Amino acid sequence: MLEPREGIPPVITDETALAEVVAAFAAGTGPVAVDAERASGYRYGQRAYLVQLRREGAGSALIDPVACPDLSALGEALSGVEWVLHAATQDLPCLREIGMVPTRLFDTELAGRLAGFPRVGLGAMVENVLGFVLEKGHSAVDWSTRPLPEPWLRYAALDVELLVDLRDALEKELDRQGKLDWAHQEFDAIASAPPPEPRKDPWRRTSGMHKVRRRRQLGVVRELWQLRDRIAQRRDVSPGKVLSDAAIVEAALAMPANHHALAALNGFGQRVGRRQLEQWQAAVDRAKALSEAQLPQPGQPVTGPPPPRAWADKDPAAAARLSAARAGVSALAERLGMPPENLITPDTVRRVCWEPPQPADGQAVATALAAHGARQWQVEQVTPVLVAALAAAGGA
Repeated sequence: MLEPREGIPPVITDETALAEVVAAFAAGTGPVAVDAERASGYRYGQRAYLVQLRREGAGSALIDPVACPDLSALGEALSGVEWVLHAATQDLPCLREIGMVPTRLFDTELAGRLAGFPRVGLGAMVENVLGFVLEKGHSAVDWSTRPLPEPWLRYAALDVELLVDLRDALEKELDRQGKLDWAHQEFDAIASAPPPEPRKDPWRRTSGMHKVRRRRQLGVVRELWQLRDRIAQRRDVSPGKVLSDAAIVEAALAMPANHHALAALNGFGQRVGRRQLEQWQAAVDRAKALSEAQLPQPGQPVTGPPPPRAWADKDPAAAARLSAARAGVSALAERLGMPPENLITPDTVRRVCWEPPQPADGQAVATALAAHGARQWQVEQVTPVLVAALAAAGGA
């Protein structure tokens, strides 16, 4: 499919045109296909730079959320309507920022996982299920570009062109496999989930952090990361375009004495001016001047079980329980035709195996799974497997 059925719709950039779209989509019928394009790798944050919709009776719409930043009227017009998204958890945060929050949804990527499709990208799913090939050449472009080139708009419109058709076909397949109720439970959980909490100490996710061992060096990573983040936010560019993670880690390991030494490190060389070098060096110097009490602690407070690789030493019985549980979950997932992580999250399995309920009978294990957020269908499927694994490994 090279062209949307009704051609490329005009991009909505003013309130009058937006009001017409709201009225048209409110009057449409059936589910609404929704997608959003971000500028990851180019701009700061994960905001939406284009929103695409399609609904029977309304056709397709392309909306510029920079020109029209409040789409709450559209969100309200579609309240109670089933929204069809592909990989919903990726788009919901940026849609929420502009006032679009679904009350019901159908996630075609998750549906594909539950149905056992080996490739669940949108292009692969449309090709395997519907027999159409979508042109996918513009997924990683800078969607903050204005005006958006016509080939990009064509690509964006095609992303929602067949989404409802894909949803209908997947619904039939899930029903055939006896998994449709499972899928609805998963979709309801996504739709009702609260916004994620802000990540604590996001600087700890700097790529290559495993090389940084000393607290003073951790302080350098923190200072450089926070400075980079402020600069990136001010310039509205991706932090990686300001300074790479690799450069931050290299500076932390080298602890340069001055900006001349800093300039000799990878990532701080030819294209970095003296003023910028002095700015980065000042961050390094701030970390050097911190007292012991001000330095970050190595690692983060662990709220759950330790990493599984440490279980054999810390608690061999727990390691045996986990090994038996993983084997049982994998075997069940294979029989059901889905990835093990969609049958039950690995973290949930770890938590139950680390501190199994006593006695580890069906009711207690089911209660523990539900307490960790497992859906009812997951509890029903996984409880017998975990009871058997815990008993076999001496957990009962």
